[in-house]
Amino acid sequence: MEQKVAEKRQRISTLGQIGLQQFAPYLMNRIMGRYNATLRDDFRKQGLTIPQVRTLAVLSVTDGITVNDLSVYTVIEQSTLSRTLDTLEGQGLVRREQGVTDSRIRHVFLTDDGRAEFTRAWPAMHDAFEAMFDDIDDAEYSALIATLLKMLKNIRKHDI
Repeated sequence: MEQKVAEKRQRISTLGQIGLQQFAPYLMNRIMGRYNATLRDDFRKQGLTIPQVRTLAVLSVTDGITVNDLSVYTVIEQSTLSRTLDTLEGQGLVRREQGVTDSRIRHVFLTDDGRAEFTRAWPAMHDAFEAMFDDIDDAEYSALIATLLKMLKNIRKHDI
């Protein structure tokens, strides 16, 4: 069965043949675009942007990571992340520290104010997450996560 699906995917060579509603990257983009749009207004009221909250979110789980790793986890280009960190640091929400063994490496930490700010942002994120998965049971959710992790493994360029 899997071989037939793979062979069919290889024979389809145009987006028109696949169709937008069957093209997973398009659907994933739409979903994340809608998710971010849903949250944008809530975050604006807090004086935050999507990249800023994404940065706070990652740091709330993996505090003290390098700027390079933070860029991978947040899916934010380094130049944009650098400006985001400048703003967050200026607001007292994060701090950057020089690496112990390599002074060129910077580690990013969430401050207490940053953790509190993320705690205020989290309910809107969780509500949007819950709405996205309404009518999706635990088995479907588990299968989706397993599939997404396989996809990430297939395309990732970093060990994280």
